[in-house]
Amino acid sequence: MSESNAGLAPASSLEGSGLLVVKIGSSLLVDSRGQLRRRWMDTLCRRLAERAGEVVVVSSGAIAMGRRALGLARRPRSLAEAQAAAAVGQIHLAGAWSEVWAQQDRTAAQVLLTLGDLEQRPRYLNARATLEMLIARRIVPVVNENDTVATEEIRFGDNDRLAARVAQLLGAQQLLLLSDVDGLYTADPALDPAARRIGRVDSLTPEIEALAGGTGPAGLGTGGMASKLAAVRIAVEAGVGVILASGHEDDPIGAVQAGGPSTWFPAATRPLAARKRWLRGLQHPCGELVLDGGALQAVRSGGSLLAVGVRAVRGCFRRGDLVGLTGPHGACGQGLSAYDSDDAGRIAGLDSARIAEVLDQAGRGPMVHRDDLVLFSDQRSENRESTA
Repeated sequence: MSESNAGLAPASSLEGSGLLVVKIGSSLLVDSRGQLRRRWMDTLCRRLAERAGEVVVVSSGAIAMGRRALGLARRPRSLAEAQAAAAVGQIHLAGAWSEVWAQQDRTAAQVLLTLGDLEQRPRYLNARATLEMLIARRIVPVVNENDTVATEEIRFGDNDRLAARVAQLLGAQQLLLLSDVDGLYTADPALDPAARRIGRVDSLTPEIEALAGGTGPAGLGTGGMASKLAAVRIAVEAGVGVILASGHEDDPIGAVQAGGPSTWFPAATRPLAARKRWLRGLQHPCGELVLDGGALQAVRSGGSLLAVGVRAVRGCFRRGDLVGLTGPHGACGQGLSAYDSDDAGRIAGLDSARIAEVLDQAGRGPMVHRDDLVLFSDQRSENRESTA
């Protein structure tokens, strides 16, 4: 680890063309009176709109905004109170984000997720497809946990972890956690005047995790430093770099870009390379897709597996299950099927334009998305990702 600011958080990662996920806590968005900090939001969106790359916002604040409508002077103590406050606050929060992004000539979309959406494979694929569709059309997804239906047993716990999972889901380049603090310290700076901020953390060792202590003071938010480090681990292990910085600046993005205080957690590998290694390690395919020579060449060149290149479908599997890929000369790879075996069999060999006609519904794109497959005999794409 390093305690210097030199070369701290790469400002180019916030200015560049890669996907950036920004997490914003309740206490940054909502003041003590339950009012939104609109000027702060305007500045944040203006800075993000100036980026060449796309952005996903993970926004807390629904419960903090809604509690006043319920006549609550404190954070809700029961699940029912919290869910009722979220139901009231979320509609106002979404409207506010829509308005501030509209000032930048951008459309915002509300995406509410529960833990099950990212734990159950078919719902995971649905969530990813929806977010990728929005991003491809330069619409800004504003993500929050669906607090009105989530229970204690199926919660992310806080939006730090949710942001990390979204960054992991989308293979983001960078995750920016805007927080009450401007980084990770050697001790609690509120209690120890000698505490020093750590500029860069290359490995989440037990010593580093011990610095997180408890969950922090009670307030509008729920995530303390321990939850932030848990989120950092999720992200960096998925190949996503993380910047932890203060959101209390009037212009927090500008402050990070100017080299202001923060802690940088660089990723050890690129997101896609990490995912490819995970896919390679999966065992026990539920079925098999037989590819023709053209399809095999297409996926070797970095493309997705289209239905037109599938000659046969074997086995019984569900959407999102692991399937083996067999080329003209034998087993060649594996991936996650975007269709169940019945639908895959019906559309095998068909042009993409005919899928909706045959299935009587809109198709889900490729048979296997390029990010969801790995080839055993051709590591060129994976090697390029890991060395880029």
